[in-house]
Amino acid sequence: MIVDRVDAHGVTALPDGLAGLLTDTVAGGASVGFLAPLGHAEAADWWRGRAAAVAAGRLALWVAREEGRVAGTVSLALPDRPNSRHRAELVKLMVSREARGRGLGRRLLTTAEEAAAAAGITLLHLDTETGSPAEHLYRSAGWTRAGTIPDYATDPHGEPRPTTLYFKQVGGRDGGRDGRRTGTAAVAG
Repeated sequence: MIVDRVDAHGVTALPDGLAGLLTDTVAGGASVGFLAPLGHAEAADWWRGRAAAVAAGRLALWVAREEGRVAGTVSLALPDRPNSRHRAELVKLMVSREARGRGLGRRLLTTAEEAAAAAGITLLHLDTETGSPAEHLYRSAGWTRAGTIPDYATDPHGEPRPTTLYFKQVGGRDGGRDGRRTGTAAVAG
């Protein structure tokens, strides 16, 4: 299994593989912002739309591939405001149903955490469906539960579900230097 950071060109070069992962994730019941059934073309268009954020340094994206197929992904959404450059949001951690149970989710999570810390980011946050398998992964990886919001988002079948917010402090308290990042493209890959 290979996990690589993907640039904007990589996003546009992998739309079928990324779309397949997204449709598989939604079909498997994961609440990642889409309703079922999610079509391949819609999923590919959504991924193509992420290329601009990747190119601008507002989104860092890693893709896991196994035998040429996209098996998982994770992203960090990076704020552009001066008072929030020390933090990032972990978004769209997805592992294909075929690749689950082999530690790939943990590997992707660790990759994002380590890249964030290396870039001077000291705080990560995320939200996940309460009671989901992902919630167990985050707790076991040392993330702290901040609270739950009832009926925050619907699951892929349109049912309102609660969402739990998590955070994790990464790297040194000083962010590796003086606690500030100079730009959003600083996340290492």
